[in-house]
Amino acid sequence: MNTPSSTTDTPPPPHHDGPSAISGKAVRPGDRIFLGLSRGSGIALLVIMAAIAVFLTYRSVLAISGDKANFFTTLDWNATGLEPKFGIAVLAFGTVVSSVVAMVIAVPVAVGIALFISHYAPRRLSSTLGYVIDLLAAVPSIIYGLWGALFLVPHLTGLYTWLDDYLGWTGIFEYGGGAARSLFTVGILLAIMILPIVTSVSREVFLQVPKMHEEAALALGATRWEVIRMSVLPFGRSGIISASMLGLGRALGETMAVATVLSPSFLINTSLLDPGGGTFAQNIASKFSEADQFGQDALIASGLVLFVITLLVNGAARLIIARRKEYSGAAA
Repeated sequence: MNTPSSTTDTPPPPHHDGPSAISGKAVRPGDRIFLGLSRGSGIALLVIMAAIAVFLTYRSVLAISGDKANFFTTLDWNATGLEPKFGIAVLAFGTVVSSVVAMVIAVPVAVGIALFISHYAPRRLSSTLGYVIDLLAAVPSIIYGLWGALFLVPHLTGLYTWLDDYLGWTGIFEYGGGAARSLFTVGILLAIMILPIVTSVSREVFLQVPKMHEEAALALGATRWEVIRMSVLPFGRSGIISASMLGLGRALGETMAVATVLSPSFLINTSLLDPGGGTFAQNIASKFSEADQFGQDALIASGLVLFVITLLVNGAARLIIARRKEYSGAAA
């Protein structure tokens, strides 16, 4: 009795021309071109950033070596005298304080607006509000500055008086009268300026929340706020942080609006409502045109400090997101 062979129905093994027949490398000419362009763009960006850092560092060393005072603690800016003395203490204080005030005001309001547009407002109203928010982001800085100088400053006296009556005992909100051209006014104006950016990015992140997560929470009996608290906010937390960092970057480097509203002086006031103070960008814009070569080097040195602060802030934000896996939308 003949038995059927066990090898007759076995298909032959697949044949490969070589180890490189199937790989993840670009094969088509278009893929190679796109790979080269994208890689070149990334390298070019790093080269440009390195060139900027080298230029700022070189000019800063020339200025700091000729400074007759401590660059980090001096409360004065006289880079054009026979004995130049200048420091960034007032500028660093004003930049950080005004940016913090702007973030404290803008971020909660922006997140609230983004949640309303994405989860509460009717579709027609949400599209209209989204269009208005995007339009506000395109308004030039000088327009905000003119509005702040002609409208915001004269109408803040009542708020300043109210803060002095109820919070003046803290010393931070003590108001002695005069025009409201202080770091607190700058913070309010910066908050209005960064509000569209934070709102737009946060709104887009909230719209990417998986519907299954929200529907599952609703099926378990959660209220609308509980759905937002348990599903939307955890998913969009990294997006909120990124949006906040974008807004903070604009607040740190804003120039014309701050120069239009602020009454600059090289004094560090304990009260946010006292006129005076300064920021890096405002000081560079106001003094660069009248500065000589050494004075320009001094201003570039202050710009290097702002450059480093911006890099540290963005690096810290990326570190927070990377170390907290639950901030990732994929893990929500």
